Order: sequence, then structure tokens, then C-alpha cells
Amino acid sequence: MPDLSDVTRGRLLFGGDYNPEQWPEETWHEDVRLMKAAGVNSVTLGVFSWSTLEPEPGAREFGWLDTLMDLMHDNGIGVVLATPTSSPPPWMGRLHPDTLPVTEDGRTEWWGGRQHFSHSSATYRRYAAAITEDLAARYGDHPALTMWHINNEYCTFDYGDQAAAAFRRWLREKYGSLDALNEAWGTAFWSQGYDTWDGILPPRLPHYMRNPGQVLDFRRFTSDMLLECYVAERDIVRRHTPHLPVTSNFMPLWFGQDAWRWAEEEDVVSVDIYPDPRDPLGAQNGALVQDMTRSQARGPWMLMEQAAGPVNWRGVNHPKPRGLNRLWSLQAVARGADAVCYFQWRQSRQGAEKFHSGMVSHAGEDGRTYQEVKQLGADLARIAPDVSGLHGTADVAVLHDWNSWWAGAQDGRLSTQADYPDVLRAWHRALWQAHLTTDFAHPEHDLTPYPVVVAAQLYALTDAAIDNLLAYVRGGGTLVCGFQTGVADEDDRVRRGGMDARLRELFGIRTLHEWWPLGAGETVSCEGFRASLWSEELEADGTAEESVPYKGGELDGLPAVLRKGRAWYVSTLPEPEALRDLLARIASGAGVRPVLDGLPEQVECVRRGEVLFVLNHGREPVTVEVPGTHHDLLTGEAATDRVTLGRYGVAVLRP
Repeated sequence: MPDLSDVTRGRLLFGGDYNPEQWPEETWHEDVRLMKAAGVNSVTLGVFSWSTLEPEPGAREFGWLDTLMDLMHDNGIGVVLATPTSSPPPWMGRLHPDTLPVTEDGRTEWWGGRQHFSHSSATYRRYAAAITEDLAARYGDHPALTMWHINNEYCTFDYGDQAAAAFRRWLREKYGSLDALNEAWGTAFWSQGYDTWDGILPPRLPHYMRNPGQVLDFRRFTSDMLLECYVAERDIVRRHTPHLPVTSNFMPLWFGQDAWRWAEEEDVVSVDIYPDPRDPLGAQNGALVQDMTRSQARGPWMLMEQAAGPVNWRGVNHPKPRGLNRLWSLQAVARGADAVCYFQWRQSRQGAEKFHSGMVSHAGEDGRTYQEVKQLGADLARIAPDVSGLHGTADVAVLHDWNSWWAGAQDGRLSTQADYPDVLRAWHRALWQAHLTTDFAHPEHDLTPYPVVVAAQLYALTDAAIDNLLAYVRGGGTLVCGFQTGVADEDDRVRRGGMDARLRELFGIRTLHEWWPLGAGETVSCEGFRASLWSEELEADGTAEESVPYKGGELDGLPAVLRKGRAWYVSTLPEPEALRDLLARIASGAGVRPVLDGLPEQVECVRRGEVLFVLNHGREPVTVEVPGTHHDLLTGEAATDRVTLGRYGVAVLRP
């Protein structure tokens, strides 16, 4: 199948969403001039253009898009052509109310925004297929076309009657019988047993808490229905252009899609990343998403969207300080991106996102935003021949599974404070601050390439996943698991003993007596550090070779951390420095070290192929020891034994 390398051909793609239908035609030629000056080589057209392309049912208005496709080709700019199916025209909802999604409390989501479609609506799917078919037939042979972009940020949940019928079909296929479904959902509890398929509904708003098994399956179903929509459009464009890659953009760590499954259906894995420029951990959050996306892609990936300046959907939307856009863009390249793109090219003057930044801001060509975009375009062109298509390497894998996340995020959980994404970020942050580059992996993936594997929290694990972890440790790997790992099976059925017996034996735990969640601001003392969020009343079985006890309180003297052989269990969330030091020590014991020793705290160092990226996430200049002589691809100068980086500075060093 085609992939991103078929588009890049030794370049790094640079550009973004272009929405020329918002502007008079004379602006298009001005846009092309500015694009060429900035080094833009790729634009995405058509993402939100359905009502312009099909202003009434069955009509086709392609003339404006013909002009744009020709204009881009004449100026050497490739087009990622989007199917416009994320935002149906108002006429569709008006004429076909069955295409509109319904919320869990029965409210219809009307047109006037975006993503207002029911993934289970046959009518919606028919119109989506028709516009996709006509786009592919008209532009499949156009020389500007380089890639297809299906829909946009799939994120629709639907609890309506059509979704209910589709949910029942999905459940029949999965379980085969009502007896199997009742067993999986534990419907003996609260008198919920089903005697007919027609009695099953989506988990709509109830009087009290919902059945967790039903909710878990509905989340799986929703991901699968959205994937069906993607695959249907993908297959249409593939039939017309089998030589061109197809993608759809993920949102970072999005709850609603099993991105491991989705990535298997994409030729190019792409993502949208919007860290908060005010967040001191914004760079780490970006690194987490980049590591996860690279792992899903198993190689180079596409940064489909980022902001050149402020967004418009936070409570307070700050612009990016001078240099931060360049720094975070080059961080993405360091972690495997072969495309650096934005939403959007020119900042809108009307509509809901007129205060969301563009590569050309309201300040225009002379504005700081565009001038920094021009600098970045030149930087990407300089480094592209040495990094495009290359894979980064990591010796640490972080385990992540959407099914486990979905199962743990139930109404009746022990603590709403122990939010899975926050726990995952805390563990990734500890590794990032220890200057250790990570991949992500599913717990059933082949883990043998990694000396160290960490699972921040995997509440629900299949038997296959547990067997995989046991085999990994038996094969010489080092495994570190956080609290509440292995509590339930894939049906969200709590395993006997509160943790799978095989895992208890692996970690040296005789009995897990109780979980002791901690309240907001509450901490516990452990030998050598303090911890928050969670604790557990564990009884060791005497086989552990290392133990860190709780100090004081109800759990005084009981193990907070256990090590048996190469398997570690951490029953709480150590304070950030303590978790960093613990994971760094474990990694060092397994032979895993940072790319460079003695790095300053605010400096990130990542190797991609032979090229070394050194990034200063601080506002103050810093000097970094880099033994040997290197060529800085950004400046063209030699660097011997050290580099000095200014505020948000970057060096890209080739031996």
C-alpha cells in the first residue's frame, strides 16, 4: 500500500488546511505568493466544504475547486484533498432528521455547528458515499492530488434509534446469543436480564448508574461505527486512486476511538496537537502524543493540525510566545513527523473560529506569526534531506489500551480523582524528564524489542495480554506496573483476589486486601518520598527482593513498591521527582540510558536516525555538552563538544 514516503519523496511536508471558499478569488493569488515565500509545499482542501460543493441535494459545484487544484499545481503545491463529510449541509438535517445524532438524554444535535451526523444513519452514509465518489472521479487523475483526507476528527456519539438498531446488530455479531450477552454484562445485578434483542438500548441517561458492561460495549461499538464510515469512504477513493495514501486525523489521546485498530486501516497516521502555550508541561504533552502517534504509524507520521498562535476554545487563549511555534514543530520532527501542518492557512474573518490563529494571522504578511512561519519553512527545507523517512528508536515502551481506559472510566469507580489520562501523563512525564525516549504499545503487542516496559495503569487486561506480560518478563524484560493494573478482564469482571493471580505471583503479592484511594490534596508518606492519588493495602508473599514501605497512617509498614526479579509494582503515584528517579534507576539497571548524559532539566534530546535534535524548552540560554564534532543542519556551522541554545533554541546535529 502507498504510504507517506510516496508523498514526501525526501521532503518534509509543510502547510495546512486551506479554506479559499471563505475568500474572494483575488485573495487566492495572494495566498499562493505567500505560500511560496514561506516554503509551503502542501495544502489540505475541502475539509468543511460540503455545502459549497453540494449547495442543494444532488447539485455539484466543482468549478471553484477546479480552479484551486489547477492553481496549486501550477505553483508546485501538492493537495491533500479532503472528503467534506464531517459537516453535512443544513439541508441534510432539515430534509433528513434521521441523519442527526441524539445525545444520551434524548436531545437532537442540530445543524449549525459541525460533526452533526449520525454514524449509523443509512441516509448520511449514502450522501457521504455519493460526494466522495464524485470527488474521487473528478480529481483522481489531477496532478496536484497527493493524498486523501477522510472526514475530520471523528468524534460523534449517537444514542438515537438508528444507533440503537445498529448497536443490537453489533451485539448479535459479537455474542451470538442473549445468554452470552447477559453473562458478559452481569445482568443478574439489578434485575437487568434481557429476554429479547429488541429490549437492548444504548446506555441512555438512567435513573441511577449505568451497567458498566453495556457502557463498555457501547464505546467499542461507537469506535467501530465511526471506523465503518471511514473505511467506506476510504475504499471509494482507493478504487479511483490505488497509488495514493489515505488518512484521517486523530485527536490527541481521544477517548472515543481505539486508535490501535484505526491505525491498521490508515496508510498515513496523522494527528492534531494543541498544547497550551501557558502549560509548563506543554512540551511533554506534545511529546506524549507524538510518541503515541509514531508508535501507531510504526514509522513517520503526519502532524495534520497545530496552531501557529492561539486557539479559541480554551477559557483564556494565549498566543505562542516568540519561538515556541518553531520549537514545538521541530520537536514533532524529532519524534518522527514527516509533515508539519496547521489549522489553518489564513485566519478566518467570520465564523466560530475567527479568533483561532492561522499561518497568516489577521496582522497579515508583516505579522510575527507569518514571519515565524517563513523561518520554520526554511528550517524544514534545510533538515529534510537528512531526516525524512527515518525512524527514531526507543528502548522503553509505555503500554496503552483504549479498552482498559473505557472499562476503568465507569460511574461506580473508587475515585474520580484517579483519571487515567492524568496517570498516563504522569508516568510519561517522569520518563521524559529522565530524558528517556519512549514508544507506546498495546499490551498484546510484541514487547521483546524493549528492555523496559511500563504500564502506568491497565485496569482491564485480557488473558492474552497477561500471558504476554509474563512471557516478556520470563524472556528477560523489565516490567514496571502502576496501581490498579490487572483488576478486571475484558468484560469488566473483577478478577478473583482483586488482581489477576498470575500478576500477584509475578510481583510477589500474597493478598490485595483493599484499595485506598486518596482525596484531592491528600498524600501518603513512603520511605524516601511522598505520594498522592492512590494507595493499596498489600500483603507481600515473602518472595519480593526489594520493597519500599508506606510510613505512618493506616498502611504503615506495608509495601508501597515491590520488586520480584525484573517485575516491579508501584501501588501509589510517587511525587514527580520520585517517580522520575525510580524509573530512571530501573531503566539504568536494564541498560537503558539517555541519549546524552548530564542534560539540563529543560533540554530535550532525541535521536532520529543519525541526526540528533537538541531542544531547549526554557526561556534562558543553555549550553549542552555534545561530545564530538557535528554539523548543525539549521545554521550550517560545525559544533564541537558543545552547543549553546538560546531561548526556545534548537540544534539539529549530524555527525
